[in-house]
Amino acid sequence: MSILQTRNVTKIYPGTIALDNVSISFESGKVHALIGKNGSGKSTLVKIFSGAIEPTRGEILIDGTPIKFNDPAEAFLKGIATVYQELSLIPGLTVAENIFMGRLPMKGRFVDWKKTYAMAEELLEEMKVDISPHEIVYNLSMWQRQMIEIVKAMSFKPKVLQLDEPTSALSYNETQSLFKMVRELKKKDVIIIYVSHRLQELWEIADTCTVLRDGKLIGTIPMENATHEQIIKMMFGDVKINTRPSDLKVSDETILEVKNLTRKNRFENVSFQLKKGEILGIAGMLGSGRTELLKSIFGADPLDSGEIIINGKRISAPDPIKMKKEGLALTPEDRKNEGLNLIGSIKDNLCLASLDLIANGSFINPKTENNFANRQVKELEIKVSDIAHPVSSLSGGNQQKVVVGNWLNTDPQIIFFDEPSRGIDVNAKQQIFKIIWDQSRKGVASVIVSSELEELLEVCHRILIMRQGHIIGEVKPEKTNIEQLYSLCMGVEKN
Repeated sequence: MSILQTRNVTKIYPGTIALDNVSISFESGKVHALIGKNGSGKSTLVKIFSGAIEPTRGEILIDGTPIKFNDPAEAFLKGIATVYQELSLIPGLTVAENIFMGRLPMKGRFVDWKKTYAMAEELLEEMKVDISPHEIVYNLSMWQRQMIEIVKAMSFKPKVLQLDEPTSALSYNETQSLFKMVRELKKKDVIIIYVSHRLQELWEIADTCTVLRDGKLIGTIPMENATHEQIIKMMFGDVKINTRPSDLKVSDETILEVKNLTRKNRFENVSFQLKKGEILGIAGMLGSGRTELLKSIFGADPLDSGEIIINGKRISAPDPIKMKKEGLALTPEDRKNEGLNLIGSIKDNLCLASLDLIANGSFINPKTENNFANRQVKELEIKVSDIAHPVSSLSGGNQQKVVVGNWLNTDPQIIFFDEPSRGIDVNAKQQIFKIIWDQSRKGVASVIVSSELEELLEVCHRILIMRQGHIIGEVKPEKTNIEQLYSLCMGVEKN
C-alpha cells in the first residue's frame, strides 16, 4: 500500500493564505474525493501535488519519504500524474502519438512507428479502453478524449493520479464509462485524487471525501457514512439551502409558444408553452438536444421547420438580433467562449448586449455605460472592487453573474439559462437561483437547462423531460423525486 501525505502544508500569496497548515493522507487503491467551494484551496493543493507551484512551507511525502519538485515534469518522474479539466491532447495527431508525445520510441534517427502503435495498443487493452491507437483524436468524443488523457497519464506508471473535474462535460452514460475505467485503476493500487463540483456522483465513485474550506482542512469522511447535508455543512458551515419561494406566481398569459420545432439530427417536433413569470426546466441527459433547442429558438443555430410565437407574434427566420428585440435573452452553456469577452473589463462585459441602449449615435455614452454596469453589480451583488478590472479576474460564480447581468441590461421578457450553475460552488448556485426567482417576481419567464437534475426540482415550477431530441413528458417538482426524474431522462422505468 502506498500513501501520499502532506505535513503542515501552507501556501501564502500576497494578502491571501490559500492553504493553511494542511496535514492529510491518501491511500492507494481508493478514490479520494477532494472538494470545497471556489477559493477553498483544493486547486492550490492539486497544483502543489502536480509540481505547478511550491508550498510556502510544509512537506509532501510518498510512503514516508519527503519529495520535492520544481516543475510538473519532476512530479511526473516522481510518480504524480494530473489530468486537468482542460485537456492537453493535440486533435490532429493519432491516439498513439498523443499518448507518447515527447517520448516516441526511436529506431536510430527515426521514430519506430510499429513499436509506438504496438505499445499504445497494449496500454489501451490493459486499461480496457476500446479505441484504436491509429484513430485521430479530432474524431473522438469528449469522453473518449478524457479516457485517452488518463491512459496517457497512466503510461508513466504513476503512484498518484489526480483527476480534475473529469465528468464536467460528460453525459450520464459517458460518466459511467469513465467510472468503470477509474475502478480498474483502483485495482492497480493507484492513489486516485478526484476533484468534482458534482457532489451527487461522489457516492457512486469515491471511497473517501476530504473537504477544504477557506484554506483549512475541515476533515475526511468515508463516503459510505456520508450524507449530502453533512458534506454541504463541511463545505460551507451553516448555509441555508433555499427552495423555490411560495410567492412566485405564474400568470395565465402565454409569453412564448413553440410548435413542432425540428432540426435534423438534433431534435424533432418539439412543442411547449411558457407563461409569464414561469420558471420552466428542461431535463435530460447530455446529448438529448436541450442546448441545441435553446440555441435554435434564440436564432443562434438554424431550424429546419416549426413555429416560434412570442406575445402572439409569429417570428420567422429567427436570429439573435431579432430575438433580442423581441425580449429574448440567452446565457450560454460555455460562458468563457460564448458568454464573455475574457480580455475585456467587467464593465464592458456587463454592457455588450445593450450597446444599442447606451450608444449616442455612433459613440458610447460613458455615463450611461457606467450606470448600466454599476446597476447590475449592485442588484446581483457581484463581488468586484473596480468595474474596470478584467472579467477574467473574477471567480466562476461572479463571472456567471456578469453573463446574466449583461442580458438583464436589455430588459428581457424571457431568459434562457443553459447550465447556469456549471463550474460554480453551491453558495454561488444559490445566488444564481435567487436572481432567477427575483426575475420571476417581475414577470420575467425563464427556461433552464441543467445537468444537475436536482437543481431543476429546487428551482422550477414545471419540468419538461427531453430524450433523444423529443419532449417525452412533463412533471411537477413537488410531485417528483430525483430518482424518478433521472429514470425518466434515461428512459428507465422505476417502480
